Amino acid sequence: QVHLVESGGGLVQAGGSLRLSCAASGSIFSIRSMGWSRQTPGQERELVARIASGGSSVYADSVKGRFTISRDNAENTVYLQMDSLKPEDTAVYYCNAEYKVTALSSTRSSWGQGTQVTVAS
Repeated sequence: QVHLVESGGGLVQAGGSLRLSCAASGSIFSIRSMGWSRQTPGQERELVARIASGGSSVYADSVKGRFTISRDNAENTVYLQMDSLKPEDTAVYYCNAEYKVTALSSTRSSWGQGTQVTVAS
């Protein structure tokens, strides 16, 4: 099992920035991709951004041009730089990793416990 620890959430004024971090530890052979999703009360969790081991990334339309995802493969860590934050970005942000425990194992998925991001208007 892979354990994900998120940090960096908090309260920020609209237009401000925050940087989220997520470090993976545990029985890891390889991590195929890591990403961030977010969820507000009563809503489904939605993908914010995802980055593959080779560096290719995808973003939700709502955050393109404002958020940047990056990863440190050696440290099994993913980052989400969030700039020009808007009140509608307020949510609990969850880190996710898709990984293998051996070369022949199936791909597994693990989620962090979430970190609150609140953007005040």
